[in-house]
Amino acid sequence: MSLPSQQALSGMVVAIDGPSGSGKSSVSRGVAARLGLRYLDTGAQYRAMTYWMLQNKVDVGDPAAVAADAGTPVIVSGTDPAAPAIGVDGEDVAVQIREADVTGAVSAVAAVPEVRARLIALQREIIGGGGIVVEGRDIASVVAPAAGAKIFLTASQEARAARRNTENGGGAGGVAATREALTRRDSVDSRTNALAAAPGAVVVDATELTLEQVIEQVAGIVIHTAEGTAPDAASQGVGLTR
Repeated sequence: MSLPSQQALSGMVVAIDGPSGSGKSSVSRGVAARLGLRYLDTGAQYRAMTYWMLQNKVDVGDPAAVAADAGTPVIVSGTDPAAPAIGVDGEDVAVQIREADVTGAVSAVAAVPEVRARLIALQREIIGGGGIVVEGRDIASVVAPAAGAKIFLTASQEARAARRNTENGGGAGGVAATREALTRRDSVDSRTNALAAAPGAVVVDATELTLEQVIEQVAGIVIHTAEGTAPDAASQGVGLTR
């Protein structure tokens, strides 16, 4: 795959949205690394906010309490795809934000308008003039609707559950429980975000694809966009729709 000039990519904003377990993080990091772009995990920011709330004994089930402290924590996101980092008040929390208590509370915290307003402003500040791959649930529709390349990454519920179960270190017996947890989270998150492709987004179904195939496909879409040519589903492989 030949790359366009770095100048063509320097102003590019690549928005990658999709549900939990679809592979957004691995794909986004892979695409950013391949194309020499920065990387931003917006979900990690919501998790970092949630971690701070839990650590500071804020009732995450009380939207007013969460809103009152939404502006307090200092959240810093690293943008190196090879070593993504997330910090809260100077503490590296990359491991802590993936723990079960944060996972169970993040949807409620992310639904609070004051939290969303604070983090969307931070995300837009980091995006700046572009040269970045940004992953989340509403990047193409809310955070960066003018993004040059918009991708909606999805996969079957079974594939998503299997991937997330593996990430969590579980065995085959945990897939069913993971699938149920993903279904519950999808239901909660859909109240805030539609969990659907934004207008103009290219839908990539990763169910039958390897990670490398998805990275290759998404990077190809970005390159075609930077060059001003339309991505060709036949040349990009299976799973590509508009």
